[in-house]
Amino acid sequence: MAVIATLAVTAACGRSTGSSSPEPVDTSSDGSGKSARDLLPADLKKSGVLKVATAEGYPPMEMYAEGSSSKLVGVDPELGELIADQLGLEFEITNAAFPGLIPGLQSDQWDLAMSSMSDTEERRQAVNFVDYFNAGGAIMVSKGNPEGIEDIADLCGKKIVGAKGSSNLAILTDYNDSKCTDKMSISESEDAPTGLLQLDTGRSVATMVDYPVAVLLAEQSGKYEVLEGQYGAGPWGIAIDKADTALTQAVQAALTELIDNGKYLALLEKYGVADSAVETATINAGS
Repeated sequence: MAVIATLAVTAACGRSTGSSSPEPVDTSSDGSGKSARDLLPADLKKSGVLKVATAEGYPPMEMYAEGSSSKLVGVDPELGELIADQLGLEFEITNAAFPGLIPGLQSDQWDLAMSSMSDTEERRQAVNFVDYFNAGGAIMVSKGNPEGIEDIADLCGKKIVGAKGSSNLAILTDYNDSKCTDKMSISESEDAPTGLLQLDTGRSVATMVDYPVAVLLAEQSGKYEVLEGQYGAGPWGIAIDKADTALTQAVQAALTELIDNGKYLALLEKYGVADSAVETATINAGS
């Protein structure tokens, strides 16, 4: 999520929380050419179940199916199920509070955390990331783009809104301070939907929202457009406990196989976020 409540570093998009843990270890691919199932640790082969945790409430990445209060859908739950299938495991998903995801990995409550989590240096002290998604802030304008805005430079001199405490608000503020001669007038909203109300009433002409959320909001309402280009983009990762290096490599291999067989891209296309697809499955590629 773009709102930064507990992490001091605001440059990363995606959901954020801090943690600390042992020194990182080398988890680069060994180039052995082994399949994901070959790389699967013995304990998971024995259990036969891949336990995944997410934090619902960030569509289209993780959310409840329409009309359900228990069935989790979206990019993360469905990609987790694809990875489990690639590993030959049953899939089990738990909805948990976002701040508890990394501690849950460290206490072996689950094997993976998949919840729009930015791959940051701070988090990599506790977990390894298999990076599967690139996202940044996208500019949203009213349908028809009445102001003719093409990129962030066109926001100078205009009334803009950003979500309070978000990385996108920081991007707008930094650009305004460093690049705009004619300054933006920037107001703050509680979240993305309340910010869009300012566009509806003419109090602002644009906002910046995390790309996948922007796409969904525009699609659902039919009242907005999402401009091309993302700002402050960086990788989001599947989090795995730092000690589980074998599982990290197995998940990397599984994601590689899903990229190669087309199922990964088909899932992102299903939710309209194919522009955030990665070409290769990397480990700990965040800044």
